[in-house]
Formats: sequence, C-alpha cells, structure tokens
Amino acid sequence: MNHELKTLQIKARQSVYTLLSGNNLSKLHGEGYDFSELREYQIGDDIRKINWTISAKLGTPYIKELHANRELSVVVSTLMDGSLYFADGNAKQKKITEVASIIAYATQHQNDLFTGVSYYQNNIYTTPPTKQIFNIESFSKQLFETPVLNTKIDHQKSIDNLFKQIHKPSLVFIISDFLDEVDLSLLAQKHEVIAIIIRDRSEENPIKLGETVLKSPMSGFTFDTFFGKRSINNYLKNLKEHDSKLLEHFSIYGVRYVKIFTDEEVVGKLLGLMR
Repeated sequence: MNHELKTLQIKARQSVYTLLSGNNLSKLHGEGYDFSELREYQIGDDIRKINWTISAKLGTPYIKELHANRELSVVVSTLMDGSLYFADGNAKQKKITEVASIIAYATQHQNDLFTGVSYYQNNIYTTPPTKQIFNIESFSKQLFETPVLNTKIDHQKSIDNLFKQIHKPSLVFIISDFLDEVDLSLLAQKHEVIAIIIRDRSEENPIKLGETVLKSPMSGFTFDTFFGKRSINNYLKNLKEHDSKLLEHFSIYGVRYVKIFTDEEVVGKLLGLMR
C-alpha cells in the first residue's frame, strides 16, 4: 500500500477517538434517531402527508413519514474531478480522502452502517452498506488514487444519481470543493445532509502572477494571460457571488456545512458541527 495513504489512514483512525470523545455521530442528525421516510404515494395513504414540493419536482405524489431507526445509516459521497488539482498538487484530493476516512472509521467504531459513493469521470465507485474495515479502507484507497487531473464531472447529475441510490433515510455527507452549482433540495428533503467544502487557501487569496500561462485542470487547456490586480478582483468577485448563492441555498434547505482548508486539522472542524 502507498506509504502516504497508509499514514493518512492511521491518522484518520486515531482521530476518531478525539472526534467521538463524549460525542456521537447521531448528534449531527437534527432529530436524533427519528428519521423521515420519503416514498411514493399509495392508494389509502393520508393525503395530508403528501410533500407537495418534492411531488412537484418529481412529477408524482410523494409522502413523508417519521419513523424510529436505531441504527444510523451514514453515507459519504465525494465529487471528484480536475478542480481538486490546484496549483502544483492534489492537496484537496488528499484532504477529501482524510475527511471521508475519519467519518467512515467513526461510523464503523459506533457499529453503524457506512456507505461510500464516489463520483469521478464517467464512473461511480460504491461500497455496500458496511461495518467492515476492509470496505472502508478500499473506499479510502479509491479516493486517494482516483486520477482527477484533466477530468470533469457533472456535479448535478451526480447529486441526482445519489438521490436515487440512497433508499434508507440517512445522514449524508457531500464532500467537494463546491465550485460548481448544485441543487441539494431533493436530497435534503429525504435525508439529513451536511456539506463539507474543501478549499485551498490560495484559491480564496490568489497572488499576482503577472504574465503567466494558466492551465485548466479539468480540460487541460492552456492559455497565456496577465494575472494582475484587475484579474484577481474579477476572480474574487465571481467566487464571492458563487459562494454567497451556495450558502443561501444551504440555508433555505437546512443543509449544514463546514469549510475545511487543506492546511487545517479536520477533527476540530467536524467537532464544530456537533456543538
């Protein structure tokens, strides 16, 4: 096994004890263990339980019911493409692997069900609902080794596919840099959704480069440009508008979120979600 990956996994397993000291992943679920189930309307169902918002979006009646579920189902889904390869390295990809591994190990430690779903170029890697370390470490390895440079995924298609894949009401973590627009409204109606935004600090604090050659990590396209103060201001303006719209969307649909930079410790940021 890759030495760097093994070191990351060991660190992730050790971090679980700090994360769960006096805590439980169920704290991340707004209603404890009382989950809501979303299913198609059947003749005889109480029409007062119809969720009209989801029914309108899906084009068929759906009802929402509460039920108790003592075993927590945790799903970690990652959206992976070339945008994770920033500057001269894949620090964002490594941080995604670390975050996903910590959540997976914590789920297994509590004897709850973990499912990993990773979207990358024209592919989906999925673990079965599991409590086995082998499946968790296979998922971690997949995230670490996924070739992301010069690839691009459709983030919204991935989210729509995830909605269809998860049948059991779950605690769902979406891990991405969230530089593409996504609509999590349907997913958040059925599940408790937490967005984990992974960014490199230099993405939000770029420096002047002057005359330079820029290369798209998604298409591989290169171009000569002058990256100075005006370019930085335009870039930051667009990024701020994008992030403001993203966080407003999260707020409207009850999606909690945390931003983790590549140079930050993960556990402290996850603990903030439990408070």
